[in-house]
Amino acid sequence: MSATEFLPPVISLAELVRRLGDIPLERIPAVPPPGSATEADVLRRPGGEKRVYELVDGVLVEKAMGYYESLLAVFLVGRIHAYLEANPIGEVLGPDATMRLFPGLVRIPDVSFVSWERAPEDAAAEAIPDVAPDLAVEVISRGNTPDEMERKLSEYFAAGVRCAWLFDPRARTVRVYNSRESFTTLGEDGLVDGGEVLPGFQVSVAEWLAVGERRKPRQ
Repeated sequence: MSATEFLPPVISLAELVRRLGDIPLERIPAVPPPGSATEADVLRRPGGEKRVYELVDGVLVEKAMGYYESLLAVFLVGRIHAYLEANPIGEVLGPDATMRLFPGLVRIPDVSFVSWERAPEDAAAEAIPDVAPDLAVEVISRGNTPDEMERKLSEYFAAGVRCAWLFDPRARTVRVYNSRESFTTLGEDGLVDGGEVLPGFQVSVAEWLAVGERRKPRQ
């Protein structure tokens, strides 16, 4: 059962936007009409656009992620992948891996780790599997809102996520959540620890930030 299953019907676009976390309207496509979208629409994408959409309350919601955020996400994917080569306890996924947290709720963490105990038996069998990752990581973009991220956190932990990291490169912080209400904020001198989810894994906030600040060498 989803956290929104018993909410009353949406009666206005203003209420819909509030319910989704006060996100910009341009992240909500008009086709299919809000409230009528399905998982098939997540995979089809409106008009064939090369955009990534989550499914929330029958509404397609565009992920607010660009070049910069993808760069930061892929760096972490690489680090976790290297860790898993030496510690084969699961698999790491990037910022386009669709996951059904609850019926009608499809989220796509920017980075996620799924232990073998939770991983689908046949990853190729279903485009949107029923799975809640052990670790969900969100790289906060300019288009994200605080209320949107709060809603995502509630959904993640309600679905069984064990740990969540919110990386805000503009604030230069990482918030590490081990439960919905318990978190630690790390600054540039901080070290993100994998804890019980990724035992022995560490990445420094400064190193993570530096990836997005590198400049192309001059010829």
